[in-house]
Amino acid sequence: MAAKSELEESLILQPRFDTDGLVTCVATDAASGEVLMVAHMNAESLARTVASGDAWYYSRSRRALWRKGESSGHTQRVVELRVDCDQDAVWIRVVQEGPGACHTGRRSCFYRTAPIGQSGATVTLEFRDADQAFDPGAVYKPK
Repeated sequence: MAAKSELEESLILQPRFDTDGLVTCVATDAASGEVLMVAHMNAESLARTVASGDAWYYSRSRRALWRKGESSGHTQRVVELRVDCDQDAVWIRVVQEGPGACHTGRRSCFYRTAPIGQSGATVTLEFRDADQAFDPGAVYKPK
């Protein structure tokens, strides 16, 4: 592995995958900056994303590659891909095609907020920008 200073200044993509072979990826709307989703990439999904310009991810639950929108039609076209300083996180700025990025039918996966200042064993979340943009039952048909 490259020395820390070499990694931080390198112009070579050298992702530092975790022990499961994954790196965290944050997808934001290229125009508004809105955080749409957080997912994971393995070496193959990252390579496919770079090569194609389409957002590819790795599903930990299904243990499979997936191209965003392959079942919903709500694709993500990557306009910029960045890595953080030590290359253990990826940020993609995307054009979100279709009304939403979240499998719950919402534009963003981040539709709840935890009020700052709450204490106790249970923190009650509040919905923010939580209206459904599409009907997930109509989009994600059982296979």
